[in-house]
Formats: sequence, C-alpha cells, structure tokens
Amino acid sequence: MKEIFNIFSTKHERIKIQEPKPKILIDYREKNSLVASELVKLGFEIEFKELKVADYIIKGVAIERKTVNDFISSMINRRLIGQLEGLQQYNDKLLIIEGIDEQELYNDHEINGMNPNSVRGFLLSILLKYKVPIMFTKDSSDTAKFIAVISRKKERETPLNVMKKSFNKKEQLQFIIESFPGIGPKTAKLLLKKFRTIQNIINGTQDKLNKIIGKKAEIFKLVKEGY
Repeated sequence: MKEIFNIFSTKHERIKIQEPKPKILIDYREKNSLVASELVKLGFEIEFKELKVADYIIKGVAIERKTVNDFISSMINRRLIGQLEGLQQYNDKLLIIEGIDEQELYNDHEINGMNPNSVRGFLLSILLKYKVPIMFTKDSSDTAKFIAVISRKKERETPLNVMKKSFNKKEQLQFIIESFPGIGPKTAKLLLKKFRTIQNIINGTQDKLNKIIGKKAEIFKLVKEGY
C-alpha cells in the first residue's frame, strides 16, 4: 500500500493506492488444489502453465507442495528425489507438506507400510543433503497464506537463504538447529547454551541429550546412524 499526496486537495491529504501483487506461476497439475483459489482470494494474480520444476514460482522462489499422502507415495516411488534435484537450480526453494492437522506424517507405528524412522531419515536427507527447507501447513488455506508471506518477504528483498549476511554467527547456528524436525527456537537456544557448537551437539552422548531435551533427542540419534 502506497501513500501519495492528493494534488487536488487544499488540505494536503494523503490517499492510499493499492499496489498490484506479483503474479504467481502455478503448474497446471495444481488446478484441482484449493491453494490457487485461496491465492486469488488473497488478491494475487495467478497463471497456470507447465512448470518443469516446482508447483509454484513467485519472485524467484520455487515451491514444491505435497499433501501428506503425496509425500509418502512420492517418497516410496522415489519421484520426490528427482523433484528435489530439480529444485537445485533455484537459490530460494521450499518444500511444503500440507495437511498435518488431518493426517499424521509418522508416529510410533508404520503408516502405509512406511517405518517411522524411514520417514524421519528422509526428512533429514531433504534438509541436509538437498538443502531444501521444509514447511508444514494445516490445509490449503494455510499453504496459500504462507506463500503470501513469502511474497511479502521477497518484496522487501529479504533473502530466504539460511546464511543471510544480516544473521550473526549465533543466529546462523540457531537457524540451522531449528531446521531439524521437532526442534523449535527454545530447544535450539538451550542446545547451543549447553553445547556451544553444532559439532558438539552431534557428538554429544545420547544420555546427555535425553536429559536436556527429552524425546526430541531422537532426531540426533538418526543423524549419527545415517540414512
């Protein structure tokens, strides 16, 4: 929203002009999703076309969207591997996993024949090997709102890269630790306070990690075991 002077007013009033929002390119296979209609409701201009990479592209950010079921199936048939490799041509990229309020991604038992540790390991592989951030959303409306936030951030020219120049060393380390599933800002700060470095966290004994952060320590056990 921009403010300009009303040159026809003797009171030097300001009037507000609604700036057009950027166009979002959407892969034509996403036509059946509700995300596109939600984006239109939010005031975005959309264009459906065949995208070779990603489901949504906005201001140079490539976004791959998966429902929970689609994520599991594309993990099993390895289709997601090719999609993650395709995303590498973009500096700013994101994987959205949608519908976690309606369906569990994993639990302590097998879901659709998938061992929960296999799902955890694959999530870690996405973060550490392919360097693709993961965002979990509740539903199509939530997904659209996240895309809208990305648009606003890009409008302000705030890069999505992890190692932003504006981040100090402590913030960079915290950002990396928060990328692990189940690790939030509070837990990340606690780990850094206790261990000082990421290497020390990884090398820490499982007993010590369990005492500090409880069940959340399981994710670091997976890092040590590998995929």
